[in-house]
Amino acid sequence: MKMSAEEISQVLKEGELEKRSDNLLQFWKRKTCVLTTDSLNIYADTQKRSKGKELKLQSIKKVDCVERTGKFVYFTIVTTDNKEIDFRCSGEENCWNAVITMALIDYQNRKAIQDFKTRQDNESTSPGQQERRMARAP
Repeated sequence: MKMSAEEISQVLKEGELEKRSDNLLQFWKRKTCVLTTDSLNIYADTQKRSKGKELKLQSIKKVDCVERTGKFVYFTIVTTDNKEIDFRCSGEENCWNAVITMALIDYQNRKAIQDFKTRQDNESTSPGQQERRMARAP
């Protein structure tokens, strides 16, 4: 299953999200984020979107530790190399954790279907497989 450029760049959510810094004081820094069907793009500045970090959905293992307090919803994105990235968003908005989780599930489903179809195509082109199937037929 080949995805078109339009599918890949489809924006699912765009807005502000706060990320906890990695330094010793761990301040919350406001970031502009754009979630697409294949990545979460994090920009330091709203105006300048040239310098940012791209977190591919293939490198995200799960969205974890969702906690709601009076004003914020806190959540952690766990990457495939077990790095944890902490975020928070305003509780009034359509919260990012749910949208990121749904995008991750959608990505994993598309990948599973693609892998299945690839495996099925490889089996059907292999002549040995056809003979084995024919031998099992009644």
